[in-house]
Amino acid sequence: MSTSGGNQVQSSALKVLQDVFGFEQFRVDQELIIERILAGRDALVLMPTGGGKSLCYQIPALLGQGITVVISPLIALMEDQVEALKQAGVAAAALNSSMATQQRREVWDRLRSGELKLLYVAPERLLLDGFLDELYNFNPCLFAIDEAHCISQWGHDFRPEYQRLGIVRKRFPDVPIIALTATADSPTRKDIIKGLGFTDDDLFISSFDRPNIRYRVVAKDQPRRQLLAMIRERHGGEAGIVYCSSRKKVDDTAEWLRGEGVRAVPYHAGMAAQQRSLNQQLFLREEGIVVVATVAFGMGIDKPNVRFVAHLDMPASPQHYSQESGRAGRDGLPAEAWLCYGWSDVVLAQRRLAESDLDPTQRRISHHQIDAMLAYCESSGCRRGILLRFFGESEIDCTADGNQCDNCEKSPEVMDGTVLAQKALSAVVKTGQRFGKGHVIDVLRGVANQKVTRFGHDRLSVYGIGEELEGPGWHSIFRQLASRGMIQIDLEGHGGIAATEASRELLRGEQQFEFRKDAITRKASKSRKRKKKLEGLDAVQSSLFEQLRQHRLEISRQLEVPPYTIFHDSTLVEMSQLRPQTNGQMSSISGVGQKKLEKWGAGFLEVIRSHGSPSDR
Repeated sequence: MSTSGGNQVQSSALKVLQDVFGFEQFRVDQELIIERILAGRDALVLMPTGGGKSLCYQIPALLGQGITVVISPLIALMEDQVEALKQAGVAAAALNSSMATQQRREVWDRLRSGELKLLYVAPERLLLDGFLDELYNFNPCLFAIDEAHCISQWGHDFRPEYQRLGIVRKRFPDVPIIALTATADSPTRKDIIKGLGFTDDDLFISSFDRPNIRYRVVAKDQPRRQLLAMIRERHGGEAGIVYCSSRKKVDDTAEWLRGEGVRAVPYHAGMAAQQRSLNQQLFLREEGIVVVATVAFGMGIDKPNVRFVAHLDMPASPQHYSQESGRAGRDGLPAEAWLCYGWSDVVLAQRRLAESDLDPTQRRISHHQIDAMLAYCESSGCRRGILLRFFGESEIDCTADGNQCDNCEKSPEVMDGTVLAQKALSAVVKTGQRFGKGHVIDVLRGVANQKVTRFGHDRLSVYGIGEELEGPGWHSIFRQLASRGMIQIDLEGHGGIAATEASRELLRGEQQFEFRKDAITRKASKSRKRKKKLEGLDAVQSSLFEQLRQHRLEISRQLEVPPYTIFHDSTLVEMSQLRPQTNGQMSSISGVGQKKLEKWGAGFLEVIRSHGSPSDR
């Protein structure tokens, strides 16, 4: 991949970064990766969501001679990125199955005229007969494979078509390839390297840490009410994503939130395509929309100002959770990842595994991922540290940077629960290891209901030995026993629980059991709804930020594009803090490139000036 020598200084990577994308300096590893690509070498780039992966191929694309082909798994993801590039003045287009014949013809015409710098395609289109032959005519200078974890059978979004992308190396041996992902543990990385013919020297791993995200886990106790309390207390009027495990739960939750005054819309594959598209566009183009969705939503969404991601059910693995929660705060501003977790999640996770059609190796890996996710939910340690450890990074203590997880913000009370755990396990065994958790807890607490007396469990030695804890405390004990593999669930029967081999040492008194005491959140009051100021802004700056955001929304509605393709929230925050008065001052704001300054600079300056100068306040 070469650049024109006469224009080398003028069109340097740093100048493109500043003039086109409006950023003053590169982030960690970006410049090294770009230099490597421009030298004609490959790269596997692992960066967290919002870490700036796309610039690692977009800048070489603008400096190279020829077309850069970006392979992307979802139409929505392509369209989102193409629209953002267009607003920055970059010649980009996509070819996908949703386009009309005339639209596809226009893209081909732009390719033949040499106008385009980036072409986005799905792997299925790339592999169509004759498509790679056509590409020879357009002098491809770079192939970028986005969401590269899809290559690996261990990746959480595995797609068979991605495994065939090694053909690109065979057909274009002299063209560099850059593969990018935000979630890849060690087995996944090895698969990507092998599948694309890379070497370990091609690997660039940035930290997966997202310090601007505050992680919280709460025990389920009326989950919808808990969700509503979280939104009202910390995210009123802000954009968010709520993930649910089923389509029905998505529909029901979205309807319930709307009834409580939250601007919520559903999104799942069972909806009519037109309505699903309308809801997605509403989320992208309006402010303060909450989308309730299955996990299919989000992979194609590049919205930077999502202030929270909530899970009403436990994700399938730390990989899934890292990617899904990472859709919050892509603009680098404070955001929240909130997970509501309960016994039903333990049952669901084990049922998924039992019903899956996996070979022994894949089953073992999935079991490990479920255990890791359960451990995350029940841990009393740093949430961020646990996620980092899963990806092979050293654990951290997030008290150091101020944006603490719930455990670091307020250390959970931990006590010796050995005797309590022994009581729970003894009750499981004495009742025959075939009854559900609720029944066993009734026996422990000495509840003489019809079922307990019918089976004679009120005459057992374990009847009433657990009166020192209320129901929620025993529910927590059983979740924590499950998270440590000491009980298992009979999925073929009626969800009965049994003790495992791992519990024997505890029952014999040869092992201790530390018990995390959960705080149960109660119902939210409607009167608690309040709008919080964006962190880092005082009252005057917050007022200006809202006016700038409204001006941005008006522009985006006129253009029918998402607001963040105009400017990110982080750019508006900087405008509110620095209050530029001239084009020169405005151009120094991060995210204000030359094209955007020309198109919208005057309007935003007018909003700032009309709000009054700092001396007027």
